[in-house]
Amino acid sequence: MKSMRNEDILSIYEKDIPVFLVESLLSPAMKRIEHVGMHCGMEYTSFPIYKDLAPYSRGFHSLGVALITYRFTKDRKQALAGLFHDIATPCFSHVIDFLHHDYKTQESTEEKTTSIIKNDPLIPVLLKRYQLSIEDVDNYHLYPIADNDSPRLSADRLEYTLSNFLNFSLTDYETVRKFYDNLTITKNEEGEDELAFLDEDVASEFTLLTLKTSRFYISDEDRFGMEILSRILKAAINRNTITEDDLYTEEPFLLEKLKKDSLFVSDFNRFRSMDHILVSETEKEGYFKVSSKKRYINPLVINKGRIKDISPFARKAIDEYLSLSFERYLSIEDIDQYSFN
Repeated sequence: MKSMRNEDILSIYEKDIPVFLVESLLSPAMKRIEHVGMHCGMEYTSFPIYKDLAPYSRGFHSLGVALITYRFTKDRKQALAGLFHDIATPCFSHVIDFLHHDYKTQESTEEKTTSIIKNDPLIPVLLKRYQLSIEDVDNYHLYPIADNDSPRLSADRLEYTLSNFLNFSLTDYETVRKFYDNLTITKNEEGEDELAFLDEDVASEFTLLTLKTSRFYISDEDRFGMEILSRILKAAINRNTITEDDLYTEEPFLLEKLKKDSLFVSDFNRFRSMDHILVSETEKEGYFKVSSKKRYINPLVINKGRIKDISPFARKAIDEYLSLSFERYLSIEDIDQYSFN
């Protein structure tokens, strides 16, 4: 099965990119996150699950969220809020949540959104032309089609889910299009707009496939890899090789700066060579527990309710996923050779 092709998935979301989104993509802040990866640096490792992943940036994801939001709302401000929702994402994305010990809520990477939009040389000019304020677009949590509380379905969750179906070769473009074309907007239990499926069978197939991607997101490899990279970066910050502000540049630039530090080079080469995890059920020296946010989706089906409530098979699969435990200790063979020890 072929890996994700960016132009093809975008054409599923919306045939043409509206001019106001094209103009906004030219802003320096949006151009920066074209060089921040969605896979949180794990694509640099040698773990088999990350082998042959297609390039997938925060900028591309954000454009996808904007297109999905615009497709279902035709609202410029909601689409722009979706476009800008990751504008404050630092290099290596949620690795920085691990660095800040915020890996369960993963909110620390959103703190700079308003200031970045306000200080960009182009975005405020465009917003004035569109007769919008910064407050209209700096918080996509205001718009339930763009974002809502997990495990509901939003444009944000939908975009990275569909893209990763393709990126991890879990299904094909025809199936992704089937999922997308089966969606509409309805009112949820709280009277808010929410994306929902027209057909129960499609919703069930989608849900079961999402649980496969969810297991990638909380795998031992993913959790441990992000923890190790966060410790490498923290050590580099402590040595004044980089600053916290450097995290808000571009990943290629940050890596070049880090490579001037011989300790970082040694650590990063070890990080890149990681290809398997050591697991222990008991505490050992050099082993540690790593928790994570459990991402999953429990979508609505029109006139029926949530798939977990109407499909025993989906309910069992979701419950099994939620019962997965992080109560084990992880390590790698050369853990004692890292500079942060």
